[in-house]
Amino acid sequence: MAPPPPPRPDLKGADAFVWHPAAAGQPARLAPVPRVAAVEISLLQGVERAKALLLENTLRFARGLPANNAMLWGARGMGKSSLVKATHAAANGEVPGSLALIEIQREDIRSLPDLLNILRDSPRRSLVFCDDLSFEREDQDYKALKSVLDGGIEGRPANVLFYATSNRRHLMARDMIENERSTAINPGEAVEEKVSLSDRFGLWIGFHNADQATYFAMVEAYAASLKLPVSAEELHRGAVEWSVTRGGRSGRVAWQFILDLAGRLGVAMPG
Repeated sequence: MAPPPPPRPDLKGADAFVWHPAAAGQPARLAPVPRVAAVEISLLQGVERAKALLLENTLRFARGLPANNAMLWGARGMGKSSLVKATHAAANGEVPGSLALIEIQREDIRSLPDLLNILRDSPRRSLVFCDDLSFEREDQDYKALKSVLDGGIEGRPANVLFYATSNRRHLMARDMIENERSTAINPGEAVEEKVSLSDRFGLWIGFHNADQATYFAMVEAYAASLKLPVSAEELHRGAVEWSVTRGGRSGRVAWQFILDLAGRLGVAMPG
């Protein structure tokens, strides 16, 4: 009487997919992404240590060796999600076809067990990626994530890693943690319950605001990649003015400046 189970997805059809959980009578599915919006890993400046750590971890996984779930946390606009996508591309360049990148939206985290059950028997290894992961007050999805990452009976499948980015180190708002401390009978246990989620990530990589030298290195790398006809002095002067109007320096601000500069110079972006 029950409908047949959905067929196992073919992860060989693309290098990246977006997870769509079952909803409104529609079965869960993995939608292939024909082209990932990624930059070359060499263009990511000012995050050399982060690049080395994440690339080494990802290459181990691609080669069938043990590797850790990774949390990339810290300053906004410093290339956390860009590094995940660039590392995936670099790993597939080193070990062709080894890894599928699967994006799961923050609001779909509760369906993560369903996704892992689908991926468990896949012959291809997968990086499950959640961008801008965080939890708010009264949000219980973090408990599902905790059990899936480390504490469930079945455990995380050996062919799956979970990478996430967040502006928060412990994925919780500070006032959320402090509220637990002030209202709980045992404050220490309440706080441990909240922050222990981040312990499920064996690899923590912090990102911090860029200084001016790093910011200049970013815009210089982008300008060189696009072969923009501009002197270093003019490039730096424009970059400083742009960062002042944006109220800060980051990889995102550098890229937005380069887009504006390329448009003014009449240089088309590569397809």
